[in-house]
Amino acid sequence: MDSMDEEMDIHFGIAHTRWATHGEPSAVNSHPQRSDKNNEFVVIHNGIITNYKELKKYLNSQGYEFESETDTEVIPKLIKYLYDNRESEDVSFSMLVERVIQQLEGAFALVFKSRHFPGEAVATRRGSPLLIGVRSKYELSTDQIPIQYNSGKRNSRNRSDSSSALHSVGDGKAVEYYFASDASAIIEHTNKVIYLEDDDIAAVAEGKLSLHRMRRQAGEDPVRAVQTLQMELQQIMKGNFESFMQKEIFEQPESVVNTMRGRICFDNNIVILGGLKDHLKEIKRCRRLIMIGCGTSFHAAVATRQILEELTELPVMVELASDFLDRNTPVFRDDVCFFISQSGETADSLMALRYCKERGALTVGITNTVGSSISRDTDCGVHINAGPEIGVASTKAYTSQFVALIMFGLMMSEDRISMQKKRLEIINGLKDLPDLIKKVLTLDKKIKSIADELYQQRSLLVMGRGFNYATCLEGALKIKEITYMHSEGILAGELKHGPLALIDKHMPVIMIIMRDPCYSKCHNALQQVTARQVRCTWACPYSTHQKKQLQYNTTLFCFGLTPLLCSFHPYTYLFNTLVDFSRRICSCLYHTFLPLLF
Repeated sequence: MDSMDEEMDIHFGIAHTRWATHGEPSAVNSHPQRSDKNNEFVVIHNGIITNYKELKKYLNSQGYEFESETDTEVIPKLIKYLYDNRESEDVSFSMLVERVIQQLEGAFALVFKSRHFPGEAVATRRGSPLLIGVRSKYELSTDQIPIQYNSGKRNSRNRSDSSSALHSVGDGKAVEYYFASDASAIIEHTNKVIYLEDDDIAAVAEGKLSLHRMRRQAGEDPVRAVQTLQMELQQIMKGNFESFMQKEIFEQPESVVNTMRGRICFDNNIVILGGLKDHLKEIKRCRRLIMIGCGTSFHAAVATRQILEELTELPVMVELASDFLDRNTPVFRDDVCFFISQSGETADSLMALRYCKERGALTVGITNTVGSSISRDTDCGVHINAGPEIGVASTKAYTSQFVALIMFGLMMSEDRISMQKKRLEIINGLKDLPDLIKKVLTLDKKIKSIADELYQQRSLLVMGRGFNYATCLEGALKIKEITYMHSEGILAGELKHGPLALIDKHMPVIMIIMRDPCYSKCHNALQQVTARQVRCTWACPYSTHQKKQLQYNTTLFCFGLTPLLCSFHPYTYLFNTLVDFSRRICSCLYHTFLPLLF
């Protein structure tokens, strides 16, 4: 440019918030990664390339030198190698990318740029989320983009059929394209999005977007639709709160209402989950329910396991997705597998989903993100409608996942006469739930006074039993995530089998005690703990006239977690932690690509 005031026909920005998996966080390991010092090809990458060592060894043998420690660097080096050894001069950019991904193993979402193809950019994905936001000054040419199939032919640089490409009708260049891993990253700019499928290749040139694949698979949708997001900008703004996590904690009364809205009729005690009703008979005939998730989603499954077993009278297995895959767990055609994920893009859960589909099981998604991979790939599912969750430490999604799974149990037990009393108790509890959460959130001063005594500790135990074992696991996880304090969720029944050795007057303990069938057993554990002069705080829905007690009223057993969240959130600032972006904790929202503007 001769002048900063000079207008440009094409604007392009490429960047990536890197999650360090291979190589330390440093400038040389950051993205974009380049093919050489002349930047002939550059790429940004979300995912992990599992065969990068083999590719790197081969490229080294061909004389290509590496600068970084990342797995990503093999990608620009590989595309340069293919370009340098091309069979003809008219090879297209998208064809090169197509050949690159044929050599890659693992998960990736990629955006490429090259000096050899000015004014063009190419993106693709496999196993990692990638969507394209579209913003146009004028009407778009189509809302259904046909896939162009290559069928393995060596097509030319201009192989794209421009008649099927997406463009702006009024002015071909008055259009902007945004590549991102999550819709929250682009809602500020547009609500029109295209969700890419695995091995889709999106090519942008001269303001036109075309989509390509190598060959068409049986039953594959030959088009990609331009969808309109049902999301508002204010949903991803912090407002008057100190952090997104705090905002999302206080949104729980509203988010659980949204999860139940239109699904529970409190007048006649009927529960209808539209996404499952067509498969309900098949689910009722299954041999077992398998709940699969990671982290917080796994804990939501643990929290509901007992009540689901009571309501459905089916065995319920709860599995960590990574362990489920490591064991090659037997799955049968008459199993029903639930995949629980806030983002709908959790890598291990996605791999477990594909594993179960290959074995013929019915798959059900419980997600918070419309258009996510899990919501698209499962046979049926429930959208929890909790709204965008920006904070990495999940809060309102946990409570909404819990409610969604409870509603599933209520729907399954509707025709069981023996379960009607239990169903009525649960439905009444759900009806009162938003008001009960609001009451818990008013305990702010009491919660902070208890947390004052805990925030300088280096370790903390959270103990409970029965339904609240999941609360202990999730509470301990949140404490780890947002304060970096070591914490453990312990089943009170296992106290004598190891954990009691840790307990002395220097070890703070939080006990969760509810008026449930485990009440007397939890009190026995409490007595064992206090007998050792432990600094014990307990959360319970009744008065014990004890000094270090947090009393709250609730009829549902999952919301012991809410005061734990409130307890430690204010002290993240004393720990100098970024509460919304816990260190070394991964989230789909971390991997957001900057806009591609034409």
